Formats: sequence, structure tokens, C-alpha cells
Amino acid sequence: MSNQEILIADDDASIRTVLSHALGRAGYSVRTTGNAATLWNWVEGGEGDLVITDVIMPDENGLDLIPRIKKIRPNLRIIVMSAQNTLLTAVNAAEKGAFEYLPKPFDLKELVTLVKRALDITNKPVSAEEQKKSDERLPLIGRSQAMQEVYRTVARLINTDLTVMITGESGTGKELVARALHDYGHRKSGSFVAINMAAIPKELIESELFGHEKGSFTGADTRAIGKFELAAGGTLFLDEIGDMPLEAQTRLLRVIQEGEYTSVGGLKAVKANVRIIAATHRDLPQMISNGLFREDLYYRLNVVPVNLPPLRQRPEDIPELIYHFLSKSIEAGLPLKTINQDAIALLQRYHWPGNIRELENLIKRISALYVEENIGKESIEVELSNTASSAPLYPETYDSLEPVIENYVNQQFINSGKKLPDSGLYERLLHELERPLLRSTLIATKGNQIKAAHILGLNRNTLRKKVRELSINILKNSW
Repeated sequence: MSNQEILIADDDASIRTVLSHALGRAGYSVRTTGNAATLWNWVEGGEGDLVITDVIMPDENGLDLIPRIKKIRPNLRIIVMSAQNTLLTAVNAAEKGAFEYLPKPFDLKELVTLVKRALDITNKPVSAEEQKKSDERLPLIGRSQAMQEVYRTVARLINTDLTVMITGESGTGKELVARALHDYGHRKSGSFVAINMAAIPKELIESELFGHEKGSFTGADTRAIGKFELAAGGTLFLDEIGDMPLEAQTRLLRVIQEGEYTSVGGLKAVKANVRIIAATHRDLPQMISNGLFREDLYYRLNVVPVNLPPLRQRPEDIPELIYHFLSKSIEAGLPLKTINQDAIALLQRYHWPGNIRELENLIKRISALYVEENIGKESIEVELSNTASSAPLYPETYDSLEPVIENYVNQQFINSGKKLPDSGLYERLLHELERPLLRSTLIATKGNQIKAAHILGLNRNTLRKKVRELSINILKNSW
């Protein structure tokens, strides 16, 4: 049995009871209190080997107690619990010296494992100096479990120079994560410089990254400063890294390995004093298999992976995002709007192919164009049916077609061993995708051909003809 003692502070008696039983069964000695003052007296008296504290307590904020504890007992591990599950809470906990942040509700098994890990390792002393935030607005929003994992990862990484790879679909907020890592980290006094690889002609990427000297190529009339130089002392965000051509990948790899670079046409090496954060919506491992991305560069960039979930996988975050974007619309001078619960429920069922960016644009459009103050379900249905994506309102029968198409092409060409694909791939692919697309849309609309035709952008008679030709039978148990 362990003789290690755990001190727990939480004003919720039920949580204290549950934690006491769970940690007691794990072999630890446990003492609990409902206030910060008692916890401080225990710690000041040299008691306890680990602290578990809530943030909101009747006499003091648990986060404010951490610096005082670290000052007198710098090696005492502290685990912070909170129902205020925001990025700022996780960052504050990490900055003030907490060993880990655990959002409520939490998994008891995970907490016991975390306690064991905290007691098994030796913490280095952490400075208790508090850092003031220049901007208290949350750059990321959401209380879903998926976003909690993102917050916890960001909190662990803010004061490191580790290279981070952020993945996720377009519109999920990859640049927001990169900015959070910069704005809350020790490089925040430096510049945050972003460059989108997909937006730059491949022959200009090296010049954009490393700068060029006057006369180094046709049109180089003056010396130009590159992004590496602009970001010196700060963070360089390489967005859509999957679109970087192989030639530039080779040079970037060399810069990361050697820690220095030369401008295009230059002779003097310059130290690369930047933190690199990369992002992509592409499947880089698949690109490596296809010879389109360097494996060694991938491992250099993917030191710490952060994956952002698509909005359709965290519908519980949509109400909070809606309120946030409505507030932003008011700040922009647009009229005050509210959205009723039926409309919000409909938005939670929508597929969101454009993710958070699409939701923000929809809220802006509603705020600007609709006369009524309270937006109902009917108005939302109109907006969603008019969206350029023509995505169905009921996403559970749909997955992204992109990986399906990529897999098909790979099977037909890349993985077939043929030097050239068979002719007619375009028509064959469209024909094979047509039947599941029509069938899934009909399932989503519960067999309503008028609605399905509207979503697909087809004439109803055309849809009816295709249903017959492709022998599509929709049974009631399909939905």
C-alpha cells in the first residue's frame, strides 16, 4: 500500500466523496476540504504529496492559490479540476505551474492514472510569476470532449519551442490554434508570421520563405525579406504545408536540421530563430506513400500532432459558437438577433462541410439580411438549402467524398503498378459515385424526391429517371 497523501479541495461534497473512495481504493491516503484556506494550511504545514484542487471555491480561486503553493513547495504536483472548460482555464493552469488540467466531468480511471503519473515523476521547479494577458478573448470556443483535448495539448506546448503539426478539415480553426500557441507562449513578444503554401506560385515559395538578394533572378530589382527573417524571435506558421512543392520541402528540411538558412542568391548563413507550426487538411501519410511529400520532413514537422475535429463531430459546441458569432455581429454594427431553440437544433444536425467558417458566415448573413429579431427554423432551412455546398440537413448518412475519391483513384492508378491509368477514369468514377450519392440523399430526405432533387440541383423528372436506371430502392428501415 502507498503511504503517499493526496490533498483534495472542492466545494462539491459529492465530488470529494467520489474522489476519496476512488483514490483510497488505489492505495492512497486522502484528505479533503471544501475551501482554499484549509488546503493552504495543510500545504504550508508540509502535508500532502499531491494536490487536487477545483478552480471556483467559496473563499479563493484555486488558480490564484497555485503560485503561493509553488513558492513554498515548488516540487509539489498540483492537478486542477474545473467545470469552466475553456482554453483560457487550461492555459492559466499551465502557466501558474499546475501539473495537469482536468475538465469536469472527468473519468475516474483517467484521474487515478494521472495521479500515479504525477507522483512517479519528478517535477522541475516552476516559476510562480504571473503573466498578464493582453487579450482575454478566447481564440478557441467549445466545451466538447474533443476540444478539451485540444486545450490541454495547447496548454502543455505554449512555453516550448517544439514543432507542431495541426491537422483538420478546412475551416476548423487551425490558424487559431497556431495563434494561441504563439499569443500565450514565451515567444508572444515576437511576430506571428503566416504563409499559405497553396496561395503562392511554387517558383516563388523559396523567395517568400527565405527572402532574396537584388539581381538573384529576373525581376528581383531589390532585396526582399523572407518570412523566416520577419518571424525572427517569434512564430512561423506554415499553412497548407501539404501544398509545398518537393523542391521547397528539401530546402525547408535542411533549414530545420541545420538551424540556419541563406536567402535566394545570398552567401551569408542566417540563424533561424523561429518556432515552426505547420498545418494541413491533407492526408500527409498518404502523400508520402504517393511520393508527394518527404517522409523525413513530415517527422521533423510532426513532433507534436494536434488534430482539430470537424464541426459535425462536436454539435454540442454549436450553441456557444452561435452566441459568440452573434455577439461579434453586434460589435460589427449589425442588428441584434436571437435564434430560437428549434433553429439551433437544426443547425446541430447540419453537415457543416465548411466547418466553423461556414457557421460564422451564416450568422453574419442572418444578422445583416433578416428583418425579424428572432430567427426561426424556417429561415435556417432556407439558408442551408441555398448554401453553395448543397449539403443535406441530416449529416448522419454522409461522409466526406474526398477520401472515397482519393482511395478510388489510388486503387485504379497509383497502387495498380501501371505507368498510365486506363482511359475513361473520369466518366467511370462519376458513374460509380452517382448511385451512392443519390441513394444517400434520398435516405437523408426520407424518400422525398422533391427535396432530394432540390439538394442535388436536379430536375425532379431527371432524378426519377436516374432512380429507375440505377435500380435505387429506398426502404423505410434505411433511415
